Amino acid sequence: MNNPTSLLPAVPPQMPQVKPNAFLRWLARCTLRMGGWKVTGTLPDIPRLVFIIAPHSSNWDGLWGMAAKIALGMKVKVLGKASLFWWPLGPLLHKLGVIPLDRSSPQGTVGQAVDLLRNNEKMWFAITPEGTRKAVKDWKAGFLKIARMADVPILAAYFHYPEKTIGIGPVFTPTGDDAADMAAIREFYRPWMGKTRGTV
Repeated sequence: MNNPTSLLPAVPPQMPQVKPNAFLRWLARCTLRMGGWKVTGTLPDIPRLVFIIAPHSSNWDGLWGMAAKIALGMKVKVLGKASLFWWPLGPLLHKLGVIPLDRSSPQGTVGQAVDLLRNNEKMWFAITPEGTRKAVKDWKAGFLKIARMADVPILAAYFHYPEKTIGIGPVFTPTGDDAADMAAIREFYRPWMGKTRGTV
């Protein structure tokens, strides 16, 4: 449960965490507080999952999302273009949890993500299901395939700019019916508004 006076929810023991850095966490909390942002909801005590967040409508999402991640000490992994990993950006991206995407791999993006989840005792793999900051009618189903093939649940998080909230939503377990699962997840996101738009 959230402490009403706190900006952040409690951190469960099974959540992947980075090495403690008191200064960076303090700085991230100050960033959230000065911006008027808070993180609400309950983080699940689950070691491996697919972590989705929407609506993603602005570059500001990255600032508030990164501040929340650092403040919580949350360790999440994402795939990024290999071309971004030049010095000195490469070491920083690695430190932030970005893994270079091998586009030549026959497994593709989904296969690489599945391997990462299968081969780590603790991993939260993050992805934005919209795939772009622009409004889209249909979401990419890659996150559902990754969760189903890796046999892990999906944690849904959201931005809600009217209340300056990053919300931790429910955990969805893939049923094997991607269309039904997508419909249920899209319905959950219906009320939430990004900086410039919602998800429907």
